[in-house]
Amino acid sequence: MTTTAEAAAAAAHLTKLGLVEGAVVQELGYDDDVDLDLRDRLMEHIGSDLVDEDHGDVVDAVLFWHRDGDGDLVDAVVDGLTDLDDQGFIVLMTPRAGRDGHVEPAEIAEAATTAGLHVSGALTDSSDWTGTRLVPPRAKKK
Repeated sequence: MTTTAEAAAAAAHLTKLGLVEGAVVQELGYDDDVDLDLRDRLMEHIGSDLVDEDHGDVVDAVLFWHRDGDGDLVDAVVDGLTDLDDQGFIVLMTPRAGRDGHVEPAEIAEAATTAGLHVSGALTDSSDWTGTRLVPPRAKKK
């Protein structure tokens, strides 16, 4: 059972990553191995269900479940950009080290760079998965 303090800390962590109430979050790569508790906490936090790849409109963030063996990571990250708002970001969820399907952090960083993104934060609220926040570079001030 989660305590009020633990729930508040988890909510603060999601907010710090940019996942706020009212955000439209698209989920990609869903399978029977995803962290259902994390999904539930996220949906409760944003106040709505996650949308799928058929959403057909702009989204604020993408929650992308990816495992080694799911295909090319660069292609997956680029696909995640399809419906993403200009100020949006991807939370790339990969199995933790030692778990089947683990993806090395260097591979994630390389895929992000190739897709024109960079690593900016982590989601650590899952025992089996780790999330890496991928964001576009900030626009240069004039």
